[in-house]
Amino acid sequence: MPTISIIIPILNEADNLSRLFAHLTGLTPPPQQVILVDGGSIDGSFALAQYLIKDLRVVQQSAIDWQVLASSAGRALQMNRGATLATGDVLLFLHADTQLPNHAMTEIMSVVIRAEWGRFDVRLDSSECMLKLVSKMINWRSRLTGIATGDQAIFVKRDWFEQIGGYPNQALMEDVEISKRLKTIGKPACLTSQVITSARRWQQHGTWRTILLMWQLRFDYWRGVSADNIWQRYYR
Repeated sequence: MPTISIIIPILNEADNLSRLFAHLTGLTPPPQQVILVDGGSIDGSFALAQYLIKDLRVVQQSAIDWQVLASSAGRALQMNRGATLATGDVLLFLHADTQLPNHAMTEIMSVVIRAEWGRFDVRLDSSECMLKLVSKMINWRSRLTGIATGDQAIFVKRDWFEQIGGYPNQALMEDVEISKRLKTIGKPACLTSQVITSARRWQQHGTWRTILLMWQLRFDYWRGVSADNIWQRYYR
């Protein structure tokens, strides 16, 4: 059976790390390896991750190979850095605020027999009707275009990830760009099981305002606007 390495870029996730560790250790079966890559946190995330890993190794004797390392800031850079330490046959790129389905490892191991890469459906963690619709729209768009978002927990066979050169070294839209590259290999496996991801950005900035912004940014990227320009507008 293929082995799976989960790679998680983190930046100022100290409030979230205990929940993340508990979630990953509770998966059935657990992944073979989890690599956290810190992009320069200033809230103690790196030290906390080291502490939690030490606790798992010494006290709980976790079967997972836990790793944490430092990197320059930038999600693409962090994920590529983590991939250099990965030992799994399959790489699963997970956002720190996203939870996998309990049997995610089994589903991935089953699907990579016939597919080189894939992603899960996504659900925003909100009961708001509009955000439920947003989740459905993300999943529909992904099936129609073959483009996955980072929130959908993209997974890919390690040899194919290396063959396409990993994530592009750009500030934003790295998930869109790697999906384009992976589509040259084959169509993504679109798993209907849902990952649950944080709706905090939508709630902080307003649902409609965020929808319009995301549509505009994606359209601009499609017509050739640079990822650096889009990053500045996204985080403004």
